[in-house]
Amino acid sequence: MMILRFSPSSPFVRKVRIAASLLGLDSEITLERADTTDPNDSLRKINPLGKIPVLIIEDGSAIYDSRVILDYLDERAGGGKIVPRQGAKRLASLRLQALCDGILDASILTVYEGRFRKPEMHEPKWLDLQAGKVARALAALEAAPPALDAAPALPNVGQIALACALGYRDFRFAGSWRSDHPRLVAWLDNFAARVPAFAATKPA
Repeated sequence: MMILRFSPSSPFVRKVRIAASLLGLDSEITLERADTTDPNDSLRKINPLGKIPVLIIEDGSAIYDSRVILDYLDERAGGGKIVPRQGAKRLASLRLQALCDGILDASILTVYEGRFRKPEMHEPKWLDLQAGKVARALAALEAAPPALDAAPALPNVGQIALACALGYRDFRFAGSWRSDHPRLVAWLDNFAARVPAFAATKPA
């Protein structure tokens, strides 16, 4: 049995949980909460960065970050299922995942600015920099939402990351992205309809 160190609010954990469900591996994973702010949490011993998600496999090895975990789970399930093996599809899925992980990184940095710094110490230039990353990425995705292949093909790692990025913007930013991105709204509705794990992993 594998162990996933997690927090239910983490979009990067959500990526892993959705991937595990799509690959039929969720029954092989036990969830174990982690507190990234607690220096006494064993998380820092298994991942020196003290970040989640971390997947601990049967031999005790720790796998991180989410992109590496998704690649591992894909190979464990036979390979080529959510990570295309080669060619243009592989590059496109990995590039999309990088873009959407970047949206998440910028979004989380914005959240942390509000959580860990007093209001009078907020740095507008820093916040504007993060907001610009998100705005440009969402505009590019709105112009060309990634097509979901017809079933039984599974969503790829980039599409999973996009769903989690949009879900996180709903969770932490009150869905403010929706009014200007109708094509992405429709895309996310389609993804959610095809992937029950998206609703099952809604952050709390």
